[in-house]
Amino acid sequence: MRFCVAVGAALLSFITAGIAVSTAAEIDTSAEYAFVTDFGSGKVLMEKEPDTLMKPASMAKIMTVYIAFERIADGSLSLDDTFLISEKAWRKGGSKTFVEVGKEVSVRDLLFGVVVQSGNDAAIAIAEGISGTEEGFSEEMNYVARKLGMENTVFRNSTGWPHLEQHTTARDLNILATALIREFPVEKYPELYPMFAEQDFTYNGIKQGNRNPLVYGTQGADGLKTGHTAESGYGLVGSANRDGQRVVMVLNGMKSMKQRSSESRRLIDLMFREFKLYRFYEKDQPVERANVWLGTQSKIDLVLEEPLHLVMARSDRRKMKVTVNWNDPVPAPITAGQPIGTLVLELPSGKSTYPLLAAENVSGLGMFDRVGEALKYLIFGASADNFATE
Repeated sequence: MRFCVAVGAALLSFITAGIAVSTAAEIDTSAEYAFVTDFGSGKVLMEKEPDTLMKPASMAKIMTVYIAFERIADGSLSLDDTFLISEKAWRKGGSKTFVEVGKEVSVRDLLFGVVVQSGNDAAIAIAEGISGTEEGFSEEMNYVARKLGMENTVFRNSTGWPHLEQHTTARDLNILATALIREFPVEKYPELYPMFAEQDFTYNGIKQGNRNPLVYGTQGADGLKTGHTAESGYGLVGSANRDGQRVVMVLNGMKSMKQRSSESRRLIDLMFREFKLYRFYEKDQPVERANVWLGTQSKIDLVLEEPLHLVMARSDRRKMKVTVNWNDPVPAPITAGQPIGTLVLELPSGKSTYPLLAAENVSGLGMFDRVGEALKYLIFGASADNFATE
């Protein structure tokens, strides 16, 4: 006997971690380039020219910070270490932290200078302090980019300063931001990623505000970095965390600081409004119960190997259909983890299937008990108790 149980959309408030089962929403933006993802699952929430080459501007500094964070995490660098400020760093134009040539400055202050003030001088000082020269550091930036899977990115400096050969994509910057957040969690490195949420930083008596508009009142916003040059337009890599759901957003090619501010705020709020994290089943939580034939117990729980959590558009959630299938009864003996049936998730974008496993071992009955049960079946047939789907 085969059982097929449908789970209605009203009951299914949740579904799967790590597997994108629907496409990015049809959401428009005034940005020329955009790539927005759910941090936990990697699901693409929105995209616009995600793989078209663009200039990173100061968003390239996220890689400079990432490499410094790596050194701090592996113990080869400390926030209290100091780097000597070169004349090259001191003379660099654009946004500045106003470090002084010939002075030793702590890594902590230089990182705040890069993250909050977008200081080109501070970025060069970090590059030279780690690799000796900015050129050498840019080679490490490219090495790390390849390692992270940033296939369409080339760095030529630590600052994002215009360079003919320097380019990236919205997708690649999202990969970088996601890696930084994942690899340096606040719980383990409380002094690192929280730098990005600071609203201002004062160095050398000069107080400057964070250029990221999201950190000024956007719920849950805690990073990351803006960028602007004439060739790139106005861009932003942002992230926000609300009720355990994090969104990572890359926008670039906007026409003004005002447009960047309004569009980034609008899109972050829209992502959290349109997409929700639904939790259906945890690992080993029973999905259904199957009847057991000739076993030491009459029923067994069917479970999933991994949690079923999914970030879903509200429209997809309303349309989805879930069924569970298995051949009932399941003959003993049964081994924990043995595939018994399937859970099938159907959405407008397609179908996904997940194995249902036996939750525990069930031994078969001994010879005399098996004969007895078989005789009962021949005499009385399948009872309602034995084959109820609950």
